[in-house]
Amino acid sequence: MPDFWQEHKARLRGYIAKRVRERDEVDDILQDVFLRAHTSLHTVKSHGSIAAWLFRVAANAIADHYRSQKPWDVLPDELAAPEPERDYVAELASCLQPLIADLPETYQSALVLSELEGLPQKEVANRLGISLSGAKSRVQRGREKLRRRLLDCCDIETGRNGIIGYDPRDKNCDGSSCG
Repeated sequence: MPDFWQEHKARLRGYIAKRVRERDEVDDILQDVFLRAHTSLHTVKSHGSIAAWLFRVAANAIADHYRSQKPWDVLPDELAAPEPERDYVAELASCLQPLIADLPETYQSALVLSELEGLPQKEVANRLGISLSGAKSRVQRGREKLRRRLLDCCDIETGRNGIIGYDPRDKNCDGSSCG
């Protein structure tokens, strides 16, 4: 082992030194590679692959070295975490159920089947016993009535990525839970 180690020691030190700045750490990692090589050399199948195997061991030792370090500062306990971003879509979604319930039955049932249950409009027509164009019309009119009711309740601010905020116009708007 000593002759073999002396043959590769200088190249391994250079390899490690290019990846680790602290000189003392370079020697520690080199020593770790030596210990790993000494205990596991018998697992190498071909002497021709010893150099590649040693450099793989060195790369793993370098990775272990960096993993063992804490690259962050400990933050004081009194430092407050940032407020989580509000999910305006989810908040407004809770307003929709009471608003849908207040729609006339013809539009309410078409919207529930189409938008909440996700049925295709052809299936909505079959379930309601109406024509496809009748179902499309009810869903479209139901959406419009729901949109108007929601906008009567809330001042909704939209941006490039959808809803970015809202303010309730009236806390008691149609008994819904907006805001």
